[in-house]
Amino acid sequence: MDRRRFLLALAGVGSAISLPLRTARAGTAMQGDFEQGGMVIGRSFAGAEASLDGKIISVSPDGYFVFGFGRDQGPEATLTNSYGGEEITEKLSIVQRTYKIQRINNLPSDKVTPPDEAGERIVADIELIKAARSFDTPETWFLGGFAWPVTGRISGVYGSQRILNGEPRQPHFGVDIARGEGEPIHAPQKAIVRMAERDMYFTGGTTTLDHGHGISTSYLHQSRLDVKVGDIVEAGQVIGLIGKTGRATGPHLCWRMNWFQERLDPQLAAPEMPG
Repeated sequence: MDRRRFLLALAGVGSAISLPLRTARAGTAMQGDFEQGGMVIGRSFAGAEASLDGKIISVSPDGYFVFGFGRDQGPEATLTNSYGGEEITEKLSIVQRTYKIQRINNLPSDKVTPPDEAGERIVADIELIKAARSFDTPETWFLGGFAWPVTGRISGVYGSQRILNGEPRQPHFGVDIARGEGEPIHAPQKAIVRMAERDMYFTGGTTTLDHGHGISTSYLHQSRLDVKVGDIVEAGQVIGLIGKTGRATGPHLCWRMNWFQERLDPQLAAPEMPG
């Protein structure tokens, strides 16, 4: 069975999405990847309220919503829609994935085991990242789908267990695309810039884009940033250049995607990588 499991057969991910408007007592239309790391877009009743496992989901005035599943999401989740005093609960089956193990050597030792004096800087970076992913922006730009910000060889995948210089570390939460230093990075969809930092400890030059309703994408290890916080960027706009800043052994883009603090797999949300 194809990894993309649809509750209703609807438009494909990666193109503009149009789901039918729900009416009272009708089921909720959804499409996406019902698996660990997957993003799901749906349409409920206009004026409905929704939640996933008790976590509030924003619903647009015309009924659109989005949510995602983290790397370690269990095999089941509960989606609840409430409208006009009626509550509809749906049990969602989540495919469990098997993740790769990736060994990366020749990293600077201070990037694998940071010195004590780097602690405050790392904590400050974490807070900046968390804040950039916390916005519940009402725009629904995510409905337009996501293009690849760069094309090239995929050198690292979401969810893989990282062994750095022989030491187990956190899993990888993005997809790495190997490309030459200085190559342009394009916004995959319209967004507002929520973070633009030139020198983060682990990720170097880093930009975070907010596509609405908690869906954000981030771009790591940049050699140059071409946007600033508060900018509105259009799909396809150059936001910076590929680099090897932060914890990197060579030039590449690490592309990440989140639903608020849940880390998603951008490779699932994008179309097949062009040849």
